[in-house]
Amino acid sequence: MKAFRHQPLAKAIQLSLLLVAPGLAAAQEADEPGTDARQLDSVTVTGSRIKKADVEDQVPVQVVTREDIERTGLTSVGDVLQQITGAGSGFNRTRNASGNDGFPPDGGGAGAGATTVNLRHLGTKRTLVLVDGQRWVNESSASGVGSAVDLNTIPLAVVERIEVLEDGASSLYGSDAIAGVVNIITRRNFDGAQLSVNYGEYEPGDGATKGVDIAWGGSSGSASWFVGASYQDQEKVSSSDRERTRLPVFGTGLALGSSRVPGGRFVFTDPRNGVRYDLTTDPTLSNPTYTPGLPPCAGGADRPDGFRCWLGSRDAFNYAPFNLLLTPNERAGIFGQFRLELSPTTNWYTRALVNRRTSLNRAAPEPIDLGPGAGSPFTANIVIPANHPFNPFGIQLDSTNISTIRRRPIEGGPRLFEQEVDTTYLGTGIESSFEVGSGTWFWDANLAHGRNEAEQENRGSYNARNIAIALGPTATCAATPGCVPLDIFGFNTITPDMLAFISPVFRDRSENKLTLATANLSGEVFDLPAGALSFATGYEYRKYEGSYDPDPQTVRGEYNGVPSLPTAGEYDVNEVYLELNVPLLADSAFGKKLDLNLAGRYSDYSTFGGEFVPKIGLRWQLADEFLLRSTYAEGFRAPTIGELYASGTRFDANITDPCLISVDGAAPTGNAANCRTLGVPVGARQFDPQIGVETGGNPLLEPERSRSFSAGFVWSPSILENTAIARRVDIEATFYRHAIEGAIQATDPQTQLDLCVESLDPRYCGGITRNPTTGNIDTFANFLGNFDSIKTDGWDFDVFWVLPETPIGNFEFTWQNTWVTRYEATSADGSLQPLEPGRLVSDPVTRSIPEWTSNATLAWQKGNWTASWTARHISELTEDCGDAAGFPICRNDPATGQNRLGATTFHDVQVGYKIDWMRGLQLLAGMNNVFGKDPPVCLSCNLNSFDGSTYDLPGGGFWYVRADLRF
Repeated sequence: MKAFRHQPLAKAIQLSLLLVAPGLAAAQEADEPGTDARQLDSVTVTGSRIKKADVEDQVPVQVVTREDIERTGLTSVGDVLQQITGAGSGFNRTRNASGNDGFPPDGGGAGAGATTVNLRHLGTKRTLVLVDGQRWVNESSASGVGSAVDLNTIPLAVVERIEVLEDGASSLYGSDAIAGVVNIITRRNFDGAQLSVNYGEYEPGDGATKGVDIAWGGSSGSASWFVGASYQDQEKVSSSDRERTRLPVFGTGLALGSSRVPGGRFVFTDPRNGVRYDLTTDPTLSNPTYTPGLPPCAGGADRPDGFRCWLGSRDAFNYAPFNLLLTPNERAGIFGQFRLELSPTTNWYTRALVNRRTSLNRAAPEPIDLGPGAGSPFTANIVIPANHPFNPFGIQLDSTNISTIRRRPIEGGPRLFEQEVDTTYLGTGIESSFEVGSGTWFWDANLAHGRNEAEQENRGSYNARNIAIALGPTATCAATPGCVPLDIFGFNTITPDMLAFISPVFRDRSENKLTLATANLSGEVFDLPAGALSFATGYEYRKYEGSYDPDPQTVRGEYNGVPSLPTAGEYDVNEVYLELNVPLLADSAFGKKLDLNLAGRYSDYSTFGGEFVPKIGLRWQLADEFLLRSTYAEGFRAPTIGELYASGTRFDANITDPCLISVDGAAPTGNAANCRTLGVPVGARQFDPQIGVETGGNPLLEPERSRSFSAGFVWSPSILENTAIARRVDIEATFYRHAIEGAIQATDPQTQLDLCVESLDPRYCGGITRNPTTGNIDTFANFLGNFDSIKTDGWDFDVFWVLPETPIGNFEFTWQNTWVTRYEATSADGSLQPLEPGRLVSDPVTRSIPEWTSNATLAWQKGNWTASWTARHISELTEDCGDAAGFPICRNDPATGQNRLGATTFHDVQVGYKIDWMRGLQLLAGMNNVFGKDPPVCLSCNLNSFDGSTYDLPGGGFWYVRADLRF
């Protein structure tokens, strides 16, 4: 993996670093370049640190303008970015995280309530987010130390435009820029005031969104300022409000419901007769009175004593109605920046932001598991004496005879996870210029500090230690303050006094801090025959600090839910970089202009040492209307605090155990002899598809290292310009390729279990233990490592068409496409992970990669009227049907056991009118998903039967209105 540092390109750029003295670098925004060659892109974009260099269109950059943002009808930066074609799965408002999501295997926590962006399907942690060219602090989820930026911390009201660099950029921007860079440019040159109000809701009349934005800016003498305040309130939509999401898996009834039921499930061996029972409480009999000696259940026959044989399809619990389809999210923020001209060539600026997000996730009532394999030592080693006042079985129940006891206390209500997240940012700096010979050099120096802190209150969960005391000897309970003996044997048996002892409020908190200092210099060194040699160089210092502090009860191991331990860590980095733009040819037989761009960055990390990454790019403008461009870059991503230092935590994964009869009764698929070797009894049945997977950080992690390549063209055919069919046409095409070695990841749990059963290899089986009686998995270790290599490539193809003026108005057509032709994630042993183009998998981080995504917009304007129509297309996906394989809802196409999620297109429409009152009153009305298209059914998604990170919310369109008044 370290061989990347010693390639000839790296040596060449290291030599270049010695030839130009390091200094300070260009400001993020470049002026319009002065060149005779036609400027193919009128917007200066992210992708170069050189001031006044004609390299901003050398790399593929998508610019989302303020007009584009308003056309979506959305109120979150993250929601807007998740709709671009190059973006993949990420957390958003449909992700009812917490509860079973727990701690996904990327070391970053569940990110409850956050919205993130995932470029090129390489993961949110491999996309760098900047605000005005400066790094933004990562989110803290109150369930871990996050490794990505929560875009809900940046009010949409203060955004002027968003620039998305869809190319590797570690040499320019450092770590995390493997997949690309999102640069959010805030509003600066604003004169006057603007008041905006918005309201929208879904067709069934729920999920209302309402908000108010205020902007004010101006200038006086040498000073200018901008202040923006925003309030947005997104109301919830419950899973019970839509037909699609009212059952655990749509189209399967209760067959795939939970075995953790309100009346209790009791699997134990009676020592009086040696018979193993699998019982649940009969809801038709109010007072179960177990009768010993009755024969074991057969075929679901009723017993006369209030207990009956467990039958999954009849007795399973429907947890779905308790979940949320759309999570409530309330955000309030204020942002301001002030600029002062200190001299004709020097400006001082300061920026500040304060933002608060409150959000809520809801899960079904938390189950209580007892016996071997339960979630904590207190419940795993439970002892319920025979003389316990509520023990109906007349025998002591303990780890010697309990296979599993499961009780879902609906008396305690659903689990509620409420987050309060505060983000603060303060930055200041000086920007200046000076003359060198006949040219101008630019410099800037900047300081910034960002902090994101989160607190989460969890209600409806249980204390495992208190459960064990309340179910244990009555003398111990009597000697414990507040203890009331607990009755879990039947329906509605848990009283408020019992709940008061076992169900406290759990409070977790986490924090991320980022401190940075940068200094940059840019200018032209000397003239070459084809133009001036220009450069940018600079120094950057960053310090990251992060911590996660779960509730003290959780730290003591008393939490009955997903366990976790504290995390704390910090590291810093010193970096220098150099970028050179070398004009090779100008106005020659080989074209209008040929430029060579070289860049390199050296980073010194306190955690792992030094790293150098280079980049080379060519920009060849063959003619005024045609440009070729290509880049090759090497990159890296340093492990984050969560990846390095996260202690043992857990998430619940949907896994089909190949050694067990499945939940719906399907026969085992694994090697029978190997399953016996693993200790699985013949005929053993899987109790539940959700298996707790233990994960955590690894302080020995090395950085990920990457190679990126892109090549493409920009063509503005003059033959179409100012013709009967077009005023202007721009066509862009880009091929991209990314290769990552030593990717920080955990092996897919299903893949790990399948390989264990197939090979008995200790690398896969070493962390998996099974219950000797039931054969079900007790523990499943799945820790982070530099395990994988990831390779992906594909194409972007975009068309921008401005039609001629017509009597009925002006039209513009935009068509943007991304094709993913390859995505391969390979473990160290050579085994392929299941995610690939056209595939959806049950993964808490990245769920699906459509082969083709496409956005097409037709915009119209005539006088004060505007309108637009947008079509968003997602190509078909396939997934494993899993336990739903035997149901008609599993569309066995193209292969048996595979479900096809058909291609889906959503249509959005908007109309607006501007009234010439004050400085303008703009009225907008629109509907997203105007035809109420439902997304295809997902059978492997762990909640709600659809993939909310890929598709729109099911169950009707979303209409909205907006009014903007300028004065």
